[in-house]
Amino acid sequence: EKGDSWDDVTNLWVKKKDGSIIKNAISNPFDINDTPIIDTTLFEDQRFYRPMAGKWYKMMPVETIRGCPYKCTFCNSPDQITLYNEATSSNFFRKKKIDLVYKELKHFKENLGIEYNYFWADTFLAWNKKEFEEFCEMYSEINLPFWMQTRPETLTDDRIKKLAKVGLRRISFGIEHGNAEFRKKMLSREWKNEAIIKALKIPRRYGVQFSVNNITGFPTETRKMAMDTVELNRHIDSDNQNLYSFAPFHGTPLRKVCEDLGLVKPEDITLALTDKPMLKMEQYPVEQIEGLKKCFVLYVKMDKKHWKNIERAESNTPEGEKIFEELRQECLEKYISRSSDRYEDQSNVADLEYGIEMSDVSSASNC
Repeated sequence: EKGDSWDDVTNLWVKKKDGSIIKNAISNPFDINDTPIIDTTLFEDQRFYRPMAGKWYKMMPVETIRGCPYKCTFCNSPDQITLYNEATSSNFFRKKKIDLVYKELKHFKENLGIEYNYFWADTFLAWNKKEFEEFCEMYSEINLPFWMQTRPETLTDDRIKKLAKVGLRRISFGIEHGNAEFRKKMLSREWKNEAIIKALKIPRRYGVQFSVNNITGFPTETRKMAMDTVELNRHIDSDNQNLYSFAPFHGTPLRKVCEDLGLVKPEDITLALTDKPMLKMEQYPVEQIEGLKKCFVLYVKMDKKHWKNIERAESNTPEGEKIFEELRQECLEKYISRSSDRYEDQSNVADLEYGIEMSDVSSASNC
């Protein structure tokens, strides 16, 4: 507006007319406890309504933690921490004070009529015992249903019992892959399958619904390994299971692996999670990845006697589509509707073709 130069503004890389690029330093991350309460007057009222488990709620996204302490190789959060540790004097991973979270939640409830809170922290339960107890005590006064995403490792019976008592209604978990050895070596996720299965029995004890996010199409992965993800999900009594294509985001360790293997070029722009897979791999072609994504819920929910037919349904041929629709209807009627009977309504059945629950879509990049 003033016509001043922005050549020296931190966080900006500026391309000059002669083609040269000025690379300015990164700003120190600001204190998230200085963040003002969002000015909701900037948005139309309908922007606050979103679906959750088959119903519409006036919902507000709420920040408690920025960044993530874990080191998943496919995720952008670890690189943010590394980048800020090397280039600034502060840490990108920050937690907001509970009294400020309370102030925001109280404002959203009393002044905006919010019905449901959506905590979008990468790992909501990345708290110590004192911080967790402070949250539960605070939220008991807010007393609205809420959604969170976290990792199976962060669960305990006591934590879920207390959260369910103050309003926890639904959780999204990132499992990512069912082959424990591959998951540890390629994704830096070290928990064993047995521990994951045991932990994910806890939400059911307290009537908390949950979904499980998975990824396929990783570099060096095979179709056989991907079926281990199906097998793991068959041992978990989740309300939804999602399967996304791996996306080689810039700055992640797996992006470098893909470039070293010649699967992507350094200048290639990463596609959206819902696009077709970027990686063209001989041992695990795009058609197989897309077919497994399409039929993932069928494999997880239906008896194995159907698997040969399900494999035929993966094809996009007229015959494959016909078989898919027949199996889809049978799955909805015999398996998913039956598992939904424990709830008052059965509206939590997601779009079976993709297994995608709307509440999970925005968090998928940080599964």
